[in-house]
Amino acid sequence: MATIKEIAALAGVSRGTVDRVLNNRGSVNPYTAKRIQEIADSLDYKPNRAGLVLAAHKKHLKLGVVLFSPDNPFFRDVLQGVRDKAAELSGYNCTVIIRQVPFGVEEQLKALDELMALDVSGIAIAPYNDERIRCRINALAEAGIPVVTLNTDIENSKRLAYVGSHYTRSGATAAGLLRLMTQGQVNVGVLIGSTNLLCHTQRVVGFSDALKAYDGQRIHIADIIENHDDDGESYDKTSALLSTHPEINALYIAGAGVHGACRSVLDAGLGDRICILTYDLVPTTRALLEEGVISATICQQPGKQGSKPLDILFSYLSTGQLPEEELHYVAVDIRIKENL
Repeated sequence: MATIKEIAALAGVSRGTVDRVLNNRGSVNPYTAKRIQEIADSLDYKPNRAGLVLAAHKKHLKLGVVLFSPDNPFFRDVLQGVRDKAAELSGYNCTVIIRQVPFGVEEQLKALDELMALDVSGIAIAPYNDERIRCRINALAEAGIPVVTLNTDIENSKRLAYVGSHYTRSGATAAGLLRLMTQGQVNVGVLIGSTNLLCHTQRVVGFSDALKAYDGQRIHIADIIENHDDDGESYDKTSALLSTHPEINALYIAGAGVHGACRSVLDAGLGDRICILTYDLVPTTRALLEEGVISATICQQPGKQGSKPLDILFSYLSTGQLPEEELHYVAVDIRIKENL
């Protein structure tokens, strides 16, 4: 394996000059820097990871995390993944600062401002799908602050990587489950948290595209409503949906608010008539699955969604090496009553 000493000898410069070029530390004559980089590339130079991690220890890295509200039970499991990784990274003198905010652009921008004021070196965020958030992520990247998105992505941004579900595939999986679990004409009511969350809209795209290939018009989407991942709002809007569309005999809940929607179904006396598909295995969803109210739920490894982004950021900030993959998809894990 090539060393800095060997590169310095071939380039006719000091080891300090090579170190500055390869680690972007300080000013070096452009011609010299180019020659050093060419020699390093020709020798397939790889940095000493252990040494760079030790250097990161001396830097006292700070990583920021922006998640959605703790009122969403799914993010409690994501948060646990963040905390577990933060405890591990603390041994490398790395601090993790967490902010949880409601849906909305202003709340996320404020959280990002707070983290930058605390001099964070990198940020993991579940982004609200809005141009202002995209611009902020791009500005951070250009300023040398790497960003990793988690749980939901944001298109056309300069984020370093994404960790989460493959949402169109996940939506198609839900469509496949509905096809297998139903017979005859099916009219589906679809509930999503927000049209401003890419994960929710992509789930619906994957779901509806897959339905088009199944049995002609046997399965039809009756309506799509937003519940902002709130159980109270989900209860009220599901009740209105069932009243407006009495033909509905299936619900596809593509976000949170599962407990509220299911209570609405039960209060309407339709528990035995409606096939319900959901996501995740928070305690209330597990209970409803055990009771037979929910037919199936699709899980998405929330702990990994919390821990992996911090792992990527720390590795990048320690070694300067880009992650091997840009998209880190979690497994599609289907749960029914019988395999809990």
